[in-house]
Amino acid sequence: MATVNDATVADLPRFVPAAVEWETDPVPDVRAAGRDAAADLLAAEGLRDGATVAVTAGSRGIHDFPAMIEGAIERLQEAGCEPFVFPSMGSHGGATAEGQRRVLADLGMTEESLGCPVRSSMEVVEAGEYDGDPVYADRNAAEADAVLLANRIKPHTDFSDRIESGLCKMAVIGMGKHRGAEMMHNAALRGDMGAEIRGRARILFEELPVVGGIALIEDATDRATHVEGVPVDGILDREPELLERAYGELPTLPVDDLDLLIVDEMGKEVSGTGMDTNVIGRTCFRGEPEPDRPDYTRIYVRSLTPPSHGNGLGIGLADVVHADLVADLDLGDTYVNVATSGETDRARIPLVVPDDASALLLAPSVTGTPDPGELRIARIPNTMEPGRLLVSEPLVPELEVREGVTLGEPRRLSFEDGDLTDGEH
Repeated sequence: MATVNDATVADLPRFVPAAVEWETDPVPDVRAAGRDAAADLLAAEGLRDGATVAVTAGSRGIHDFPAMIEGAIERLQEAGCEPFVFPSMGSHGGATAEGQRRVLADLGMTEESLGCPVRSSMEVVEAGEYDGDPVYADRNAAEADAVLLANRIKPHTDFSDRIESGLCKMAVIGMGKHRGAEMMHNAALRGDMGAEIRGRARILFEELPVVGGIALIEDATDRATHVEGVPVDGILDREPELLERAYGELPTLPVDDLDLLIVDEMGKEVSGTGMDTNVIGRTCFRGEPEPDRPDYTRIYVRSLTPPSHGNGLGIGLADVVHADLVADLDLGDTYVNVATSGETDRARIPLVVPDDASALLLAPSVTGTPDPGELRIARIPNTMEPGRLLVSEPLVPELEVREGVTLGEPRRLSFEDGDLTDGEH
């Protein structure tokens, strides 16, 4: 039996399955919503028959995004347009055209599923200049007759502003490819990231044939709760309003004071930083203050998702990681992403343990809670699913009175060769 400082797994508290029931109002037909949003933008623009339309697709695992885009493409084709999708993801996918095509395929977006070409290239053009720096855009998009932005609106993991992660960011960083993302992040390290995105987005909207964007907001269960077509001249005004709504939908853990948070998996399709900083309460970005809450003393991450293709950006947000996660790292892809984002701390490799039992038995020594039986621990699948938990018994009294939380029966953790067995949530 694994031991650390004479403690054993038998000294750990029992654990209880917990689930958060959120009030949700999902879009009943996301594909139809995508069609309607595209139809609204078509009506406003009056594109000619045969017009090529470049449609953005990013690297995040957004559950309803493929269906929304399929509906938009279908409507564009019915109108006589010739849409194509292009990867819009900065340096992800190893900053290669084929790597970014693979990222889209892993997220369920291929030429076959979308019903249109996927044009993947790292070539960019200079669309203009902002504050002395060039503003870049994907060459395929810049040469199309129209550009249709599509993205989820959500709180960003690096900064807080009126505009965070959404249509403007997709234009500046996603459509800017590797060179645009690097230029943007370097500028942000020198100044105000929100202002930099807004200023560069304004240049792109003026210089490129951007017709507008399709914005998606997710509810706490990762389903679309709102889909809207926004004309290009309304994006800068409308996006802050959509962001405010997205903040209200953001799912978080039902407890904000833990000794140890266990995250089963981190990955690029989960969050640009591997784990959503708004969920774990850590930003670790130069110039940005660390939030007061939630307060998780230590974070242990067990694995890296396959669609990350070894990109472990965000590993530095953890205190402890499983050796298997480190074995899956592709340092080349990770460091390309680091060089693009400009924040090195997020790629620092933390303490590495050989198995889950070692991480749990290390907790009393590194959390200030010397009695293993009193440890406040929560385990989640990833930061997109913080409402599916396994919690230690010391948390039960607090969660029993928390509205919307249901609890199961207490049980001991089970291990095989030192690692937690599946099916614990």
